Amino acid sequence: MSIQRLAPVDFTTLENPGIQSVQIVWSKNAPEALVTITRVTMEPGSISARHLHPNSEQIWIVERGHATLLMDEDQTDDMQAGDVVRTPAGSIHCVNNTGHEPFVYLAVTTPPQDFTRAYRGRRSSN
Repeated sequence: MSIQRLAPVDFTTLENPGIQSVQIVWSKNAPEALVTITRVTMEPGSISARHLHPNSEQIWIVERGHATLLMDEDQTDDMQAGDVVRTPAGSIHCVNNTGHEPFVYLAVTTPPQDFTRAYRGRRSSN
């Protein structure tokens, strides 16, 4: 296996209303990678659907904004720029952008996961 260099032209953007998910490292551009790396941008007022990843954990690094993490059993937690959130495999979660600016986070998912089915739109950078 050799070192791989990826550039924005190699990324794919998945979209739902108010949410963009840039697939930076994923099965389509790095099939041997052991993680998926995604930059998610949520517009103010947008919310992701409650979901879980049965076999994958995620680490989120919050880059910008403020949002509410919604978890199982109606638990919530505030998130803001600088926070790191770990969601173990099988943990129900979703995000509600409660701020007045875009909420942006980098998600590292392992083992890797293809998120295509969770989004309605798809566009490649190349």
